[in-house]
Amino acid sequence: MEREVFIWLGLLIMFLAVEIATVGLTSIWLAGGAVAALLFTIAGLNIWWQAGAFLAVSFLLLIFTRPFAVKYINSHHEKTNYEGIIGKVVRITETVNNLQEMGTAVVNGLEWTARTEEDGVILNPGDLAKVVNISGVKLIVKKYEEE
Repeated sequence: MEREVFIWLGLLIMFLAVEIATVGLTSIWLAGGAVAALLFTIAGLNIWWQAGAFLAVSFLLLIFTRPFAVKYINSHHEKTNYEGIIGKVVRITETVNNLQEMGTAVVNGLEWTARTEEDGVILNPGDLAKVVNISGVKLIVKKYEEE
């Protein structure tokens, strides 16, 4: 019994350490399962009961608490600079031509290198374009058409 206590304690510590290191709700469910198995060990039940408790509690925690945790705990995700740019309408400041590898657009007061989504499309200065993606430091845009 003493050996199993140390095994479950070790696993509990490991799962908690991984959770603290990642802060991504990755192994907290397994830590709960390790606690249940540890309790079964202390109660004097054999390894099969311990493993069953570990698996059952880990699975139940994952199924029933993860949706709540994801919805309410991680709901305050703020977009980074580039995520906020995707979908914005921008003004072209220099002709965008993929074949000549040229073009710029201004977003939030900053000038970005711009390329069109399709190679044959050319956008001229003053045209409006919608940002559809970002590749490295280049905006990938398509001609903006009002909806």
